[in-house]
Amino acid sequence: MKGMELSRLYYEKVCKPVIEKEAGELTERTAVGLVGEGSECYGYDDEISRDHDFGPSCCFWLTKEDYRIYGGKLREILDSLPKSFMSFPALKMSEWGGGRRGVLNTESFYRKFTGKENGPETLDEWRMIPETNLSIVTNGSVFSDPLGEFTKIRNRLLEYYPEDIRLDKIASRCMKIAQSGQYNLGRCLKRGEFVAARIAEAEFINESIYMIYLLNKKYMPFYKWMHKDMQFLPILGKEVHNLLNNLISIQNSEKPETAEKICGLIINELKIQGISENKSDFLLDHGPDIQRKISDESLRNSNPWID
Repeated sequence: MKGMELSRLYYEKVCKPVIEKEAGELTERTAVGLVGEGSECYGYDDEISRDHDFGPSCCFWLTKEDYRIYGGKLREILDSLPKSFMSFPALKMSEWGGGRRGVLNTESFYRKFTGKENGPETLDEWRMIPETNLSIVTNGSVFSDPLGEFTKIRNRLLEYYPEDIRLDKIASRCMKIAQSGQYNLGRCLKRGEFVAARIAEAEFINESIYMIYLLNKKYMPFYKWMHKDMQFLPILGKEVHNLLNNLISIQNSEKPETAEKICGLIINELKIQGISENKSDFLLDHGPDIQRKISDESLRNSNPWID
């Protein structure tokens, strides 16, 4: 059983009946689900990942005011409940895993990952947030949210970046993918600089995956899951996923050709989405053109090499 399903059943069978009985008013004021840090929030938990931060548990989000009034009571109720469930032992938290489950403050939850209690609003605020943090607060599942406060912020973040931010990030990816994969990878291999070539290859892989998420308008998760997750993205996800698997296994002499294939697919998609009309096969040439499409003057005039 996956952690998400275990969490949902634990809430419905163990937590919810007791909360309704002992503090019925909380059922109408508490958002419940499993969102945040951990492979189970992405559905990627397995036998290996169960050695830490895994077990029957949920997130219970209260507004700032409700947390002050009801937080202690709800925590007492949860502490009184059985910790093992359906033969799964109690949640075993690692040293750094605290604060992921149990009674949480909605505003504090979003401030922790976005820097703002209600999420980012200005372009500068959006730019300051690590993308993995945005993935963390929009992953998983909300089982119940009668009040709607937690979901209201979540749904706004799920609408994705403002288009100016997306264009800025795409322009930067164009520059970095071209530099690492179309330029430096082949040159390093020809010179016999194999460590430098491996670094260029890794940079190309990372930036290419990042680009596919941008083209799909989905936040890229933590590096451990970004390649695994990309295969499910409808736009170039499976195709580039397979090409990257091929890239790391083929002979060095064949790697530049595979990098060019990936760049060609990206350039074609940029044209399909109307992001770039440049006819160049060199992805770097598309970056400045895309940068000029940004509406915000300050962001438009920023260096496309810098994201």
